[in-house]
Amino acid sequence: MDWTGFRRRLGMLIGGFEGGLSARRLKGFVASRAHVNTLIQAAGADMTARARYLIRNNGYAANAVECFAGNAVGSGLKPSSQIADAALKAQVHQLWRRWVDEADSEWLTDLYGLQRRAARELFIAGEVFIRIRSRYPEDGLAVPLQLQLLPAEMLPMDNRQLPNGNILRQGIEFDRIGRRVAYHFLRRHPGDVTEPGLAGETTRVPAEDVIHVVDPVDAGQLRGVSRFAPALVKLFLLDQYDDAELDRKKVAAMFAGFVRRPAADFDSRLERDEQGDGLMPLEPGQLQILGEGEDITFSQPADVGGNYEAFQYRTLLQVAAALGLPYAALSGDMVKANYSNTRAALIEFRRRIEAFQYSVLVYQLCRPVWRRWIAAAALSGALELPNFRARRREYEAVEWLTPRWEWVDPLKDIQAEIAAIEAGLKSRTQSIAERGYDAEALDAEIAQERRRAEELGLVFGRVSPPAQPQEDSHD
Repeated sequence: MDWTGFRRRLGMLIGGFEGGLSARRLKGFVASRAHVNTLIQAAGADMTARARYLIRNNGYAANAVECFAGNAVGSGLKPSSQIADAALKAQVHQLWRRWVDEADSEWLTDLYGLQRRAARELFIAGEVFIRIRSRYPEDGLAVPLQLQLLPAEMLPMDNRQLPNGNILRQGIEFDRIGRRVAYHFLRRHPGDVTEPGLAGETTRVPAEDVIHVVDPVDAGQLRGVSRFAPALVKLFLLDQYDDAELDRKKVAAMFAGFVRRPAADFDSRLERDEQGDGLMPLEPGQLQILGEGEDITFSQPADVGGNYEAFQYRTLLQVAAALGLPYAALSGDMVKANYSNTRAALIEFRRRIEAFQYSVLVYQLCRPVWRRWIAAAALSGALELPNFRARRREYEAVEWLTPRWEWVDPLKDIQAEIAAIEAGLKSRTQSIAERGYDAEALDAEIAQERRRAEELGLVFGRVSPPAQPQEDSHD
């Protein structure tokens, strides 16, 4: 018995969820029941390639990536060690600042630049890989450790049983109880033809040396999905439509008018054209002198009318919603922006960005890097951490500070912060952390500046005017 067909007919008879019926309006709505891993295996590489194409050739797509990375990372997610010993904490931060400039194995940027590149890759491909590279002491680094960023294309979608009994799923090796034990990376990017040899060769990298940053959309998902997935079709077709409209305008503007001659003069016209006595090339504002019996009809190209901007606006709204970005941030169109709708859009956008920062970037990227860095610093002797093995969790304790948000209305927002602190609704430490600073470091800096100002006799801030002597009143 066809149980699927029986259940469908039964559902049609007794009613129920309209979205699950096969009525007339939903007859052509056939959705795949395949798991997301199967869908990524089939279409993931093509979606990533198309997303990269749009970013290279479409201004809206390029702006979307930069907007997301700029808001998610900005100047960088920075650590604030929770070590109780103030002197040791200062040493840790000083060594960290030295190592930040040496973190990139390609020496193209610093650690915070790597964070930004990782955020871009997450937006484009849905995932990114960071390979942890241990270095030798003689390499001269502050801490013998560097990070190598690998795009999603470097991990092929291989699936097979391995001789050691483990299983390879989409390039990731799992043991018999489902733990990730290794990643089988390509030794060369499959699309890079500038490096001879190594084509198709893979290398097995232990899982403890790989940070796989991915924002999964379904349970059990192994690989990432491009953030452009729900916007690819509309963004590509809108780009084609804009190009076609621009070409139509260009071609229409090139034809100023058309000359009509009597049919009897056709041969003489050809003769004149060959001798260079025919129509001159069209130029802006040009008037053509006509011969006897010739007439001219001016071009009147059809216009798209007033629907072009409205259509583009509605399409870009759908693209912005699919990408999770405010319309103004995607398009750069601030004509419709005012304080109220800008604030409402930014509040929702920032709430999403904060969720991404802490659940993905901090949890998957920043914390593993910090733990590996602390261990490398201790083992190499760059830091003196007494009884490191027993007190490892104490030394690893850290809070990550995200970049501060710019105020929509600085005066109103700061006044609201001050009122919340004075009312006991939040602490100065919390408020300072939300602005991307470490409260202890900020207080120490303020105290040092005040001591220096007192020594130099400097006075800053508002100075109350001297009190004026009051005249005695006489009756």
